[in-house]
Amino acid sequence: MYDADKRKILSALCHGAIFFSTTFVSVGLPIAILFISDDPVVKDNAKESINFHFNVWLYGGIIGFLVWITLFLLFPLAIIGYLLHWGLTIWAIIRVFSNPDQPFRYPLIFRII
Repeated sequence: MYDADKRKILSALCHGAIFFSTTFVSVGLPIAILFISDDPVVKDNAKESINFHFNVWLYGGIIGFLVWITLFLLFPLAIIGYLLHWGLTIWAIIRVFSNPDQPFRYPLIFRII
């Protein structure tokens, strides 16, 4: 049996790591937790968080490029993307605290890991 409080905290840290920064540094926390933890739910949450980081970078690059080439006419698209990124992360943290025995799955993302 795994400790539910430890599972909640580690899973929330995996998903919340993206709040630390959107750079490559923030993905280090879920990667570390993936290798350190022996809890299968925490490992699944870490993998999902790593995949979400990759998606945020991919979509952020695409949106940033589109905003730049349209001379900032698509700037509202960047704001929507940013709000979606934060909203999904907050949703993930709430879900891992409310249901710690089930890993959270982000909708509509590419899963590499």
